[in-house]
Order: sequence, then C-alpha cells, then structure tokens
Amino acid sequence: MLKIGITGGIGSGKSTVSKIFELLGVPVYYADDRAKDILVRDKALAAAVREHFGPEVYDESGALNRKYLGNIVFNDKDKLALLNSLVHPATIRDSDQWAHQQTTPYVLKEAALLFETESFHYLDKIIGVYAPQPLRIHRVMKRDNVTRDEVLARMYKQIDEKIKMRLCDYVIQNDEQQMVIPQVLALHETFMKMATAS
Repeated sequence: MLKIGITGGIGSGKSTVSKIFELLGVPVYYADDRAKDILVRDKALAAAVREHFGPEVYDESGALNRKYLGNIVFNDKDKLALLNSLVHPATIRDSDQWAHQQTTPYVLKEAALLFETESFHYLDKIIGVYAPQPLRIHRVMKRDNVTRDEVLARMYKQIDEKIKMRLCDYVIQNDEQQMVIPQVLALHETFMKMATAS
C-alpha cells in the first residue's frame, strides 16, 4: 500500500483537497484531529504532558484544556518544541497503525507539518497544496474570525511555503485560477497506477 502525504501552509486548502480524495474512496488520516484525540487517549503521552506542563492541562474528566496548553506553547518556542517532541512520535505510530487497517491501494496523511516533524520519512510521496499568501491570509481570517497579524503569527511558525512546495513530489495549485478537481483526478490516476505496479 502506498502512503501519500498531503501538506501545505495554513489556509492553502489541504483539507478541501483531502475531502476530494475521500470522495474518490481514498482514506485520509487527518493528523491534527488525531493528535488532539491521542493527547487524551494515549495514557503514557497524557502522563508526559502533565509532567511537563502541569496538572491543569487536563480537567477532572481527563479532557484536554486546549486553551491553557495553547497559551503556554504559542508564547514559548521551546515549550512548543517540547510538546511537538512528545506528540509527533505518538501521531506517527498511530498513523502507521491506522494505515495497516486500510484495504485501499493507497492512503493519504494530511498534516501541516510533514517536513518540520520529519514524518515525511514514513511516506512514499508528498503532495503540496499551494495558494498565494494574500489568499491564504484572507481565507484564514474569514474561517477563524482572526486578525491578519494573528494569521501571520501562525504562518511564521511554519517553514516558508515556496521551500515547502519545492520539497514536495507533486503540487496542487489552489489559487482560485485553476480547477482543483482535475488536478486531484490526475494524481489519483497516477497513484492507482503506482500502487498496482508495486
């Protein structure tokens, strides 16, 4: 089974592109959503997070206090790096287990930080979803009801978009100038051929 990564900067539209692949019957692992679940479900990880960030990170029911944790890590890059060093290996393990349960010729793993976390090493090919920065800023401001400065602050935490796209094997242009569905269909055909050939 082929494991394909899909990545792109905030507001690039990687989730939208992933949903089109899902309509074609391709299972998609959404790394950010699964990571939130793992932070609660994985007892060893939860214990490590409590140890490093304090007992207030979880409430009495065991639910993660995202706002509390977010306030710590987004104002301190060392704390963010520490959290990532705990969460990313657990997410990589979880995505591997998930992939082994699938029965399709290929699967997708959608994640903003495939290169930053080194998880691209566990994938066969990487798709980048590209949109120009002004369009990405506009999309995120509208979607998350945040200011331009807040969007830019998030963007600065990710590697430069042009560098990221150069690292990808394929790039889908999601710039509202080119149609996305034909690009997805062409890649789907490529991966189906690749999967049957291997």
